[in-house]
Amino acid sequence: MPMTITVPAPTVPVQGEAAAFPVRRIWCVGRNYAEHAREMGSDPDRTPPFFFAKPADAVVPGGGTLVFPSRTSSLHHEVELVVAIGVGGEDIAASRALEHVYGYAVGLDMTRRDLQAEAKRLGQPWALAKGFDESCPIGAILPAATGFDPTRGAIALAVNGTQRQSGDLSEMIWPVSEAIAYLSRFVALAPGDLIMTGTPAGVGPVLPGDMVTGTCAGLGEITVRYVARNTGEPA
Repeated sequence: MPMTITVPAPTVPVQGEAAAFPVRRIWCVGRNYAEHAREMGSDPDRTPPFFFAKPADAVVPGGGTLVFPSRTSSLHHEVELVVAIGVGGEDIAASRALEHVYGYAVGLDMTRRDLQAEAKRLGQPWALAKGFDESCPIGAILPAATGFDPTRGAIALAVNGTQRQSGDLSEMIWPVSEAIAYLSRFVALAPGDLIMTGTPAGVGPVLPGDMVTGTCAGLGEITVRYVARNTGEPA
């Protein structure tokens, strides 16, 4: 007889609400801060944005203790503003894009940098570098109705209390409204979609035992602590 497996739908907590936000898809804007583009060896000229995806169940709602991922010796942190879509649509005008936003949160786009570098070298997809288990810790969503302004505000990350990343939302090459508008030309956005909007410069390695804290002014923080794997599996 076939086995029945029930998998709970991924959700993210909402500030001030008992109900959680159900996650449908996760879209990520690549290299959306000029200084980060430079540190990754790219030209930060305002070329059209590009997107990659993470699976919905990569979400770690609220952070916590995570096991260091397998098959990497170079896990990197990337702090990002996360946009939660509440109203779907296609070909959304940038001038109306923020009307489609349910809320905002601070999140971490954790990256197996060694796997990403090898994929780039071979011209292969980044899926295993970006979409692995627990690669997307996200803090509680602040509803847009509170008046949060996604166009400005400090965003930063610290490892063990030492600041690694520091930037401002105003430094995005493609601000939230334009990123939503551009993405909606290619896919129909729907309630439950999350858009991670890129990371400022200063990305770097995380090791077992490290405490990683991402912050964004007005949104609070997301904190994770990595512990070593105990499987005997090589990194």
